[in-house]
Amino acid sequence: MNMGPVLAAAFAASSLSLSSLHGMRLVTFSAHGVDRLGAVVEDRVVDLNRSYERLLSEKGNGRSEALAEALVPPDVVRFLEGGEASLQAAREALAWVEERWRAGDGEGLRARGVLYALGQVRLRAAVPRPRSILAMGLNYRKHAEETGQPVPEYPIVFSKEGSVVGPGEAIVIPAAVAEPDYEGELAFVIGRQARRVPRGRGMDYVAGYCVFNDVTARDFQRRGSQWTLGKSPDTFAAIGPYLVLKDSVPNPHALRLKTLVGDEILQDSSTEDLIFKIPEIVEYISQVLTLEPGTVIATGTPPGVGSARTPKRWLRPGEVVRVEIERLGSLENPIRRE
Repeated sequence: MNMGPVLAAAFAASSLSLSSLHGMRLVTFSAHGVDRLGAVVEDRVVDLNRSYERLLSEKGNGRSEALAEALVPPDVVRFLEGGEASLQAAREALAWVEERWRAGDGEGLRARGVLYALGQVRLRAAVPRPRSILAMGLNYRKHAEETGQPVPEYPIVFSKEGSVVGPGEAIVIPAAVAEPDYEGELAFVIGRQARRVPRGRGMDYVAGYCVFNDVTARDFQRRGSQWTLGKSPDTFAAIGPYLVLKDSVPNPHALRLKTLVGDEILQDSSTEDLIFKIPEIVEYISQVLTLEPGTVIATGTPPGVGSARTPKRWLRPGEVVRVEIERLGSLENPIRRE
């Protein structure tokens, strides 16, 4: 098969980044009803587990399936637990796919379930089963101002429970919730176990970044001093579409963030306004809590939330909420009632 100029450019670009992982966007995707771990290259998705297994098999390794399962498992949390060895295997897998593509084996790659067109698969939450989800409250100065609360002296940390959704999946408002609100946020994902990490090394423990929507039931949030229930209805954590590895983002504290409902821009800010930056967050939490690979930490929301508007602006069934972050992509979810 002859490779067209667009795909040639795509793989030429990816080949420049394989050694350093610049530009690698990890996804969890569903193909034939099964969730898999992939990497997006332009408009293609590479199944990392299958491509590494085929690479080993081609080299004559009789344990290719078991080794691929161990080094490049099809689950993103297990993959992160593999550390640098798994990242190196992913690099090798992408290089092998590029080589086979250039050799004219595109049909073979597709037939073996190694390569998909992006439109052929369904993207799931970037981290569909996080180890845990921790989130920051009042971590943008202008958001603290709009709520009439003082800038916090220490990070305000809370947990989100309940189920996670990915791009295109519905955020479902429970019948008991009257005030569902949006919160577009930058999230980062822990890539290695972190305990008592000094601020200067905080970024060493970050695997990458995701777009996050910290959907909140304001009526439940106001009913007590603890926010857990108001933050944790099922589907009120939207993550995706990609886990963009950190080398792709030179400065996560200088990204434009927007939240829209339909064509209405409701939040438009920059992560420059974060009070506590990512290294400070890692340092603070890891003083007392061990952070495991696959933990998602949402860094807080900028001004413009529905509860701070006059009149209040709650999410309504039939609407579509979209969070966009520079370099990280766009996360879109429809809203419906239970």
